[in-house]
Amino acid sequence: MKTKLKNDVLAQYKEQRTKCLVYTRVMGYHRPVESFNIGKKGEHQQRKHFAKY
Repeated sequence: MKTKLKNDVLAQYKEQRTKCLVYTRVMGYHRPVESFNIGKKGEHQQRKHFAKY
């Protein structure tokens, strides 16, 4: 149910969406996740992300 709602919202705003670069801190410097190899991308997806409120 939740996935269907998410897909509906994404479809509704498709024209307004743009590509977003995600950066992460690796070995003391920031680097775009897009430039990671396949293994590193998989490792990044498994990480737990924390929201700062």
